[in-house]
Amino acid sequence: MENICVVGAQFGDEGKAKITDLLAQKADFITRFQGGSNAGHTVVTNGKKYAFHLIPSGILYENKTCMIGAGCVIKPDDLKKEIENIVSQGISPEHFKKYLKISPLAHITMKYHTDIDGYSENALGQNKIGTTKKGIGPTYADKYNRSGIRVEDLFDKETLNKKVDIILNMINKELKFVYDLKPYTKEEILKELAGYKEILAPYVDFNWQKNLTDIKDNKTILFEGAQGVMLDIDYGTYPYVTSSNPISGGAATGASMGANSIQRVIGVFKAYMTRVGEGAFVTELTDSTGETLRTIGGEFGVTTGRPRRCGWFDMVSAKYSILVGGITEIALTKLDVLDKFDEIKVATAYKNKLTGEITEYYPTNVFTHQNYEPVYKTFKGWKQDISKCKHYSELPENAKIYLKSLEENLKTKISIISVGPDREQTIFV
Repeated sequence: MENICVVGAQFGDEGKAKITDLLAQKADFITRFQGGSNAGHTVVTNGKKYAFHLIPSGILYENKTCMIGAGCVIKPDDLKKEIENIVSQGISPEHFKKYLKISPLAHITMKYHTDIDGYSENALGQNKIGTTKKGIGPTYADKYNRSGIRVEDLFDKETLNKKVDIILNMINKELKFVYDLKPYTKEEILKELAGYKEILAPYVDFNWQKNLTDIKDNKTILFEGAQGVMLDIDYGTYPYVTSSNPISGGAATGASMGANSIQRVIGVFKAYMTRVGEGAFVTELTDSTGETLRTIGGEFGVTTGRPRRCGWFDMVSAKYSILVGGITEIALTKLDVLDKFDEIKVATAYKNKLTGEITEYYPTNVFTHQNYEPVYKTFKGWKQDISKCKHYSELPENAKIYLKSLEENLKTKISIISVGPDREQTIFV
């Protein structure tokens, strides 16, 4: 199998975990390359549901090494809870110690990061970004400000002491004078870090250079992203975005293996669209149709439980995602959610309500999106249960027409179709 990168192609929550889980069956090494525990995704197998946030979905298999890469940020308490939750469902602690690896170059999310994130989000009021308040943004900000703490720092007492002195001098001024929050003592920070060292120690791969060299030469690799292209810090609906690069370009840096390690990029799209949090969403449906999509699709955030905003498939943003995300093929999920609709719509363009101008190219200034409305193409629904379809030929004709139109307009092959949450409810085209 060629090395594959799986990226979300919309606003996250597209069903990447299921696709990653399926592809992991034929991979030797699965690496998560960006984001933190702000991500949430679910794998359903044998009727059992597993919730993931930071751990690569492939951890459910035997003999699959799973790595949390250098491009990730780690909140150790959250990671501990995630491991404990999966262990409570029958996966042994020894399994994690054997197959879960953490890059020593990944950054640590501290308590002061969550303090700042929560304050900043609340202070924005009606202009809030819609973050999970887990400290992800402030952690990445410190990383790029060169004042972050990396996993490897936890294991060098002398360096850590010096680093804490430097960081604490800056962060306490920020906490006190910018955010009016309680500062931390050095003793408190060192105690926090000692606890983090204990949590992470069984999983840190200090031989990562040797191991990744061997993996690149001899193993099949699966790169797993979180969030989605439209939440990318550079290309998403800025500023309503995440703080990392969920695109395939982010995989090249975040997994420590470079762009030449990736042969295929699978973009995961829902057959409709959803979004959690704030920001532009041109095809959003605030009527009963949107509520029906939410109810049938079970559209509530894995991390926050927040109801997802729902709307029809957006061809304009999809073309944009394929371009900037480097997507070579499509995995389409939740096609079965559309089973009961008489009509299904797809936005083929945007119309400027002020000028009447039609555009098929995505307007990157999201503050202008309030001026756009979708131009829809309407398809007849298939009005039958497709959840038991195993092959493309078994799909209703109207479903095939819908899929063919997406392929032709996006000029990208649909290679995987999900017709239900379970592993077995998947059609490989």
